[in-house]
Amino acid sequence: MDLDPDLAALRPLGPFFALRTPPGQPGEPAPVLPTLASAYRVTPGNEAPDIHGDPLGFRVRKVTASLRAPEDRIGASVAQLGLAARLWAVTLGCAVLYGSVPDLAPALLRWDPDATAPDDLWLTAVRARPGDAATVAATVLDGHLEPLCAALRARHRLAPGLLRGNAGSALAGAARQLDVWAHAHGRADVAARARALTAELFTHPFLADTGTLLAGTRTSAGTAFRRRSCCLYYRVPGGGVCGDCCFTRPPRSSPRAPSG
Repeated sequence: MDLDPDLAALRPLGPFFALRTPPGQPGEPAPVLPTLASAYRVTPGNEAPDIHGDPLGFRVRKVTASLRAPEDRIGASVAQLGLAARLWAVTLGCAVLYGSVPDLAPALLRWDPDATAPDDLWLTAVRARPGDAATVAATVLDGHLEPLCAALRARHRLAPGLLRGNAGSALAGAARQLDVWAHAHGRADVAARARALTAELFTHPFLADTGTLLAGTRTSAGTAFRRRSCCLYYRVPGGGVCGDCCFTRPPRSSPRAPSG
């Protein structure tokens, strides 16, 4: 199936999968928002990051404040996890439903760092690419998560294993949501493609040691995940641990999570 201009097949999957495309006539500009390319540029920290001058710094501050987190690195981890979840959901959903994925080059994606979750993304042009694992990995990992991780590590005390663990957790979460939807709608073919593609993606060096795909239940076989690191959410007031965390209960004393 060819990609349609609105990527309409993603909408029934939920807000983490849906992707905005330019309204109106082809070529009409998207809203005046920063691109993800601008967000990944490593810029010196400042006291008042703004949406256009420092979109990534603005997002981290917003998430940190929303969570009432005691330090910015917790907000940075959660912000990265949220953006990774959106990128994986769009590419994985397109790959299994259309058989191809849109070109999600950072310069083509506009992002509203002031939006609530899930991250608000606008694709300025829909250009089809193959839906194989190598292309999906290049689209999400090479194009987005590696430069995003580099930008966050330049500003915050975040271990590489933690950020890679977030990427693995986000991929497994997107696959799990897609698997549940597929079973609920009698699309065993979609579920099988999602599981196979996810398993292949987890062989990529960036993801290979981030955790373990588990047998799971009848509807989540091959998409349940146990990560080897922690996203730091337990340090948010009242946060606790996530369902795939390496911890079974919040650590009592260590301020640093394992790097994985």
